[in-house]
Amino acid sequence: MSSVPPFLIFFAGALLVPFLRSVPKVRMAFLVLVPILGALNVWGIQEGYEVQYRLLGLTLTPVRADSLGLLFGYLFHLGAFISIIYSLHLGRGENATVQHTAALVYAGSALGAVFAGDFITLFIFWELLAISSVFLIWARGTRVAVRSGMRYLLVHVVSGVTLLAGAMVHWSETGSLAFGEMGLGSLAGWLVFIAIGIKAAFPLLHSWLIDAYPESTPTGTVFLSAFTTKVAVYALARAFPGADPLIYIGAVMACFPIFYAVIENDLRRTLGYSMINQIGFMVCGVGVGTTLALNGAVAHAFNDVLFKGLLFMSMGAVMHMTGKTKASELGGLYKTMPWTAGLCIIGALSISAVPFFNAFVSKSMIMSALLEEHLYWIWPVMLFASAGVVEHAGIKIPYFAFFAHDSGIRTREPPVNMLVAMGIGAALCLAIGIRPGLLYGLLPWDVDYSAYDYTHMLTQLQLLCFAIAAVAAFHLWKIYPAEIPSVNLDADWVYRRAAVRVTRFVGGAVGA
Repeated sequence: MSSVPPFLIFFAGALLVPFLRSVPKVRMAFLVLVPILGALNVWGIQEGYEVQYRLLGLTLTPVRADSLGLLFGYLFHLGAFISIIYSLHLGRGENATVQHTAALVYAGSALGAVFAGDFITLFIFWELLAISSVFLIWARGTRVAVRSGMRYLLVHVVSGVTLLAGAMVHWSETGSLAFGEMGLGSLAGWLVFIAIGIKAAFPLLHSWLIDAYPESTPTGTVFLSAFTTKVAVYALARAFPGADPLIYIGAVMACFPIFYAVIENDLRRTLGYSMINQIGFMVCGVGVGTTLALNGAVAHAFNDVLFKGLLFMSMGAVMHMTGKTKASELGGLYKTMPWTAGLCIIGALSISAVPFFNAFVSKSMIMSALLEEHLYWIWPVMLFASAGVVEHAGIKIPYFAFFAHDSGIRTREPPVNMLVAMGIGAALCLAIGIRPGLLYGLLPWDVDYSAYDYTHMLTQLQLLCFAIAAVAAFHLWKIYPAEIPSVNLDADWVYRRAAVRVTRFVGGAVGA
């Protein structure tokens, strides 16, 4: 059994990366080796393994391994491995050292968070997640990226401070800093709930994701899609399983982004809305709180890293080769980027939960859990959300990027490492979809569920047929999909305008 804290390997790697700038081939081999060594380390950690020590009279548990933490540990190593391969082409002019160093610290912080057994350790990694990931946004170097990164950092600092406040209240009430199931029966519980909700992009707290992720570098967005929100899903499953408000919050999260995504012109922003939609399914599953629902939630988090990462990688490849991400400026790229187009379609089929693709075997668990708990009015809401996924991600993303009208852009396939990373993601989407036992065997709780029975298959096929027919009808009537150069106004517009007015008012009052 290994005794190396999982985050240390990534942090050590981050320290060494700057010294390998002058030897690119060694640097690339080293970067790939880091998540492999980390995965071997985590694979050797058994359930029940803990590292504890006393500091200033407090009992801290920087490492606590159980089935839930280990599942996310495996996931984050896999996500880091694929993302690092995708980023190997980066050169000096692309802030390669900054991106790779930040990415390793970011991945290590995510691992530290899911293995943290106490609030102090969790808070440290919670803040490191924000500090390290913002450099992946700033690395793009544009004024918009810098400003988006500042807003992103501010929001996540607020999340961290709220988490710390909840931890202190919890300590004063219980005398313990252990991070575990809390519930919502206390002020501490609500403070921690809000802190996690910010990181999970709850409704009205979600705008940071849409604001910042599309402004990151093509490679940075792939890393961002893998860690922050999944740490939040882990924290919800750890602290608030079965919390009823999560059912309704998740349902809203699954539905409202659809309306933004279908009219959004920037395809990476569309994927940002799609990410919130998919997190909604996970949050709803955590709220249901049964073994089936919790397994479904964490399984869907695992699958989301694969299919959403694949879609972000395909759009990143398009951006890398053309410099464009807007639907109104793209189209016809299948002629010169056929491999990228094909891999993107696999991602689109996966996120649409087509049978024999990975999202089907996890999303159906959540839907089945809703019916088992007699949540009959939530089930059709989530069914509507599933249909919306087909519209905005399953069809819109590949259609506008690679087909639609011919934009006249003639380019070539992205660097080989990008295609390899996308190929790994696509292969895993198919492998888990065809053999769900590969994933079910890793889940934290015993699985007594078969995705491929008559009812699940028939329901999903009917849903897919309805969604495709709706898109075909809208296309025939020239209603949707539309190619409109436009800008969406989201919830952040309200408090941005309010902040300006408040600032002016306070400034005027002070100056009077």
